[in-house]
Amino acid sequence: MSSPAVPDLPMASLALCSEQEVTRLVHDFYARVRQDPQLGPVFDARVHDWDAHLAQLVDFWSAMLRGTRRFSGNPMSKHMAMPELERALFDRWLLLFSQTTAESGNPPMQRLADDVAVRIADTFWRRIQMQRWPELPVVRTLRPD
Repeated sequence: MSSPAVPDLPMASLALCSEQEVTRLVHDFYARVRQDPQLGPVFDARVHDWDAHLAQLVDFWSAMLRGTRRFSGNPMSKHMAMPELERALFDRWLLLFSQTTAESGNPPMQRLADDVAVRIADTFWRRIQMQRWPELPVVRTLRPD
């Protein structure tokens, strides 16, 4: 029995994308999130300084896509403390993210960013499930097409 082919993902590197592309991706995505009827209220209830939050997210995505090392923080613990997080919100986050990356005009960056986003959503959702319902089997998040 053979395993399915894994798409050839680009590596995070300074050559993959520019800092301006990362900044545009983050700002475009979170502008979309803030307008979303499902995700907007969740973020608005938690984020009080959007400029600082966006700067931290740019640092995070720069680390993921370009291999920079500016990001510091613990996103897992912050998300674990949010009782309002449900699977549908992760699925919605992934959908909006993949729509935004598709508009980036940089297919290699899009492939890596989408893969990282799915891995993040899967990891966070698994941890939430283990924390809330330790007796139940863990279910993966939706993987956008």
